[in-house]
Amino acid sequence: MLKDKHIIHMDQDAFFVSVEVRKNPELIGKPVIIGGSSERGVVASCSYEARKFGVHSAMPARMAKQLCPHAIFLRGNMDEYSKASHEITDILKERVPLIEKASIDEHYIDMTGMDRFHGCMKYAHELRATVIKETGLPISFGLSVNKTVSKMATNECKPNGELNIEYPGVVPFLNPLSIRKIPGLGEKTFIKLSDMGIKKIETLSQVPIDHMTALLGKNGLSLLQKSKGIDFSPVIPYSEAKSIGTQSTFKSDSIDIVMIGNLLTAMVMDIAFQLREQKKLCACITLTIRYSDFEDVTRQASIPYTALDSVLIAKAKDLFRQLFQKRKLIRLVGVRLSNLVTGFEQIDLYSQSEEQYSLYQALDKIRHRFGSKSIAIASTMNINL
Repeated sequence: MLKDKHIIHMDQDAFFVSVEVRKNPELIGKPVIIGGSSERGVVASCSYEARKFGVHSAMPARMAKQLCPHAIFLRGNMDEYSKASHEITDILKERVPLIEKASIDEHYIDMTGMDRFHGCMKYAHELRATVIKETGLPISFGLSVNKTVSKMATNECKPNGELNIEYPGVVPFLNPLSIRKIPGLGEKTFIKLSDMGIKKIETLSQVPIDHMTALLGKNGLSLLQKSKGIDFSPVIPYSEAKSIGTQSTFKSDSIDIVMIGNLLTAMVMDIAFQLREQKKLCACITLTIRYSDFEDVTRQASIPYTALDSVLIAKAKDLFRQLFQKRKLIRLVGVRLSNLVTGFEQIDLYSQSEEQYSLYQALDKIRHRFGSKSIAIASTMNINL
C-alpha cells in the first residue's frame, strides 16, 4: 500500500559550494559561484547567498556577474566533489537497508517495514546528524510515502532542513505548490500548462486523464499521478557494478597506433553519448587490450564523475599508452565506463566555455534525432563500430 511506504530523500545543500566551504570556512555566508570564471564561462553551482540575486546553474558567467558583481568565483575541483560524494554514500550504505544513489549529491532510502523497529523520522534525523558530523557537509531530507513527494519535501525544507509528509498530509502539502516544483516537469511543459491557466498542483490534479494524455502523452499521465501524490517507482539498490561499454575486434591484427587512437575516440564518443542519454555520470573507466596471441590485459582508473567526451577520450588514450608495452599485434580493444550514478551535469561546466557547453548540447540533439553515429570527429569518420 502507498500509505505504508517510508521513503527518505537526502540531498546535499549546494553540494559543490559546501565542499569548498569545508575547505575554506572564510567562504561561509558569502555569495560563491563555482565555474564561470571567464567572461564566456558557465555557472556550475552557486551558494544560496548568490541565488538570492537570481544566479543559478548553467547561467552564463557574464550574466551571473551582472546579477551578483561581488560574488566569489571559484574554478571548482570535480575530483574533490567526487570523493566527498563517496564519503557520504559510504556512511549511508552502512546504516540503511536499501539505498539508491540518485545523483552525485542525492540518495533515496527505503525504510519501509523498519518503522516497527525504528521511528523512521527519528532514524532519518539521526542519519542526517551522522553525515553532518562525519563529513562536515550540510544535508537536508524529506520523508514521505514515495520518491516524488519525499524529493519535493526536501526541496521545500532546504537548506539545512527536515520535513516529514505523512500519508494524510500529502495532498494538502502538494496542492498550493507551483507545478514547477514537480520533479521531471520541464520548462516547455511548464509554459504549455501555464498558458492553459494550470499553474498550481491542485489545478493540475483536477485535469481529466484523457485531456492530459492528449496534451502530453504518457508524460501527461505521469505528471497527473505525481500531482495527486502517486508514484510507484521503486528505490533501486545502489551498485558500483553498473556499467556501460563497447569493444571492437579488428578484421586483421594491427599495430597501427593512429588507427587504434581514432577507434578509441569513436568508441568513447559512442558510449559517452549513451551515458548522457541515460542521464548518467561515471566515476571509473576500464580499458582492455587483447593481443594476437589472445592474451588480455586490462587497466582501470577512477575519475571525477563525468559524462564528457573529451575527458573520457583523454583518459582512455592514457590507459592505452600505459597498457601497450609489448608492441605486439592487437586483436581487440574494449572500453567500459562504470560506477554510474544519475546526474544532470552533462558537461564539465566549470572548465568549459559557454560556447563549448552549447556545442555539446547541439551535438547531442543531432545524435538524439538522427542517431548516435550521425555526427563525429573527422578522424573517426571511417571507423566502423
